[in-house]
Amino acid sequence: MDKAGKDNDMDVNAIIEAVGKFLNSSFGFAVTWAAVVGFFIFLASKLNPFQEAWKKYEGSIITGIKLAEKQIPDDTPNAGLAKLDAALRFVLNAYAEANNGKQPSAKLIEEIKQGIQITHNDLDRFGGLGDSKAAA
Repeated sequence: MDKAGKDNDMDVNAIIEAVGKFLNSSFGFAVTWAAVVGFFIFLASKLNPFQEAWKKYEGSIITGIKLAEKQIPDDTPNAGLAKLDAALRFVLNAYAEANNGKQPSAKLIEEIKQGIQITHNDLDRFGGLGDSKAAA
């Protein structure tokens, strides 16, 4: 082997040795630990099995709720159920348009219904429905 090859091997060995010393220091251990924890937090945020499926359709749900609030008066018999149905039909139509006419599964429809109720409650609690009720 020529001298340049030995110098490259020495440089690589020196780098590996320096990295090893750093990782074996208390600061290196803290950095490694923080990186591993950060990686698992990142994975948990991307692969969360507990995230509701309806969250993907939250924009359509909010629009459907506001349209239903405008279209259906509060003195209508079973107004809450009628508004839920109108919002659900809006979201299902938006789903079908986005998926080339394909309808969602029964499980997803149930989750969307729950999402509509949760979102309606949040909008009502934080004043997001005030404008649409006044405009009706």
